[in-house]
Amino acid sequence: MGLGHSPKILGISGWKNSGKTGLTVRLVEELIARGYRVSTIKHAHHDFDIDKVGADSFRHRQAGAHEVTIVSGTRYAIMRELRGNPEPAFEEVLSRLAPCDIVVIEGYKREPVPKIEARRLEAKSRVPLAPEDPHIVAIAADHAVDDTDLPVFDLDDTMAIADFTERLLGFAEVNR
Repeated sequence: MGLGHSPKILGISGWKNSGKTGLTVRLVEELIARGYRVSTIKHAHHDFDIDKVGADSFRHRQAGAHEVTIVSGTRYAIMRELRGNPEPAFEEVLSRLAPCDIVVIEGYKREPVPKIEARRLEAKSRVPLAPEDPHIVAIAADHAVDDTDLPVFDLDDTMAIADFTERLLGFAEVNR
């Protein structure tokens, strides 16, 4: 697509085990199939590592490198160690992405971007986020939801959620 503008942002929020990752993956696949260039940002509330103990890049990080870049013929990754510095602001992370049409963010519950709340009966909590977050614009659930005026989708109805996303982000008119 490459519409030559800042990317549109859509968040997927929800409690642990609410179906956020599955919804994000399915939605990204569908939006890409529709011709959009999509990037994602995943926020983790815990320590994580994408490197393997003993790998050269791991050893570079352990030696104290501020950034380590791994490059191959198929991809590259840049890892930055915070080393006690604060987590970067969402805007800083967003500014580092290559140009794209849509950025789907998973997590970042407090960012003021339009979000779809994922709900599953097996989630860590069933306390609805929407009543406290004015940026939640729809709910995707694996059960009936009748205590809201927001659009409600079946958590697995990826096509309907992608259609909604296109309209929400202003792409539906561009593609017609």
